Amino acid sequence: MTSAPLPDAPTNWVDRHAPEGLKPWLKLGRFDRPVGIWLLLLPGWQGIALALAQYRKTPDLYDAWLVLGFALGACLMRAAGCAFNDIVDRDIDAGVARTAQRPIPSGRISVKQAWAFVIGCSLVSLLILLTLNMVAVLLGVASLLLVAAYPFMKRITWWPQAWLGLTFNWGVLMGFAAAAASWRVLMDGDGTGFNVSSAFGAPSGWDMSALLLYLALIFWTLGYDTIYALQDIEDDAMVGVKSSARRLGGNVQAGVGVFYGITVVLTVLAGLTAGLGPIFYVALLPFAAHLFRQARDVRPDDPALALRLFRSNRDAGFILLSAIILGAVSWPF
Repeated sequence: MTSAPLPDAPTNWVDRHAPEGLKPWLKLGRFDRPVGIWLLLLPGWQGIALALAQYRKTPDLYDAWLVLGFALGACLMRAAGCAFNDIVDRDIDAGVARTAQRPIPSGRISVKQAWAFVIGCSLVSLLILLTLNMVAVLLGVASLLLVAAYPFMKRITWWPQAWLGLTFNWGVLMGFAAAAASWRVLMDGDGTGFNVSSAFGAPSGWDMSALLLYLALIFWTLGYDTIYALQDIEDDAMVGVKSSARRLGGNVQAGVGVFYGITVVLTVLAGLTAGLGPIFYVALLPFAAHLFRQARDVRPDDPALALRLFRSNRDAGFILLSAIILGAVSWPF
């Protein structure tokens, strides 16, 4: 059986270049739609950048590994999360036009094979996680609870997109914790003993900046995933799946605008708390404009536009990352 492009990924590198036998596996991990990897990865990089900026720390080889390690981890954990989601949702996916040809509901990959895929990706991710400090490791383990619960949220709440926000942006906290300290055991100021807090990787002065950025990105995800859910609004109604897009109905445009407005306000507060320089706020203007354009243009009855707007959030995430970096470079001018 050959693998045809899926409706929401009509043109992608997997269908163009991957060997036929690998295509179902790559699609199980959503590698044919890499925007999801970026949306999971960018919050982690933003957390790393925020910590380096706040503590005025010059990046070193460990920080370079964090950037690479978070990239690898995002690829693997997004793949594992998508496969787990497809295992749980296989009956629902079979009844939705956009998802019916996914590898599990279409029969190209069995449930047992999918579980092996999830376990394999998770074990490699664990090896990467164990290179981080203790706080980041504990945060990484805690994130599994969010990942495990997410597929069930669409059955019990109208706001599964909010839970996705909690899950997808957890990397902000992990990245911040990992970059603010490392496994290097630091000596006390007088050189006579170990600094236990630093040894376990707990950042000194753990404060509100990372939490504020985390909250900001939760609302960002709530906005962009509401836009994404517009593609399935009719099918979701038929199979009884809940979503913020269905809950908002004709008020989707206003709802997305509110979510994005809160995102910008909380991001500004995160910058103020971290003491970022003035260029951060100037560089944040394109981010705010990008979100405003999405809220202005979104239409409940245009799923093709919804997909384009959703994908554009990769660019929005890079703009925010650049603003944080510039906020550090510009300090204290």
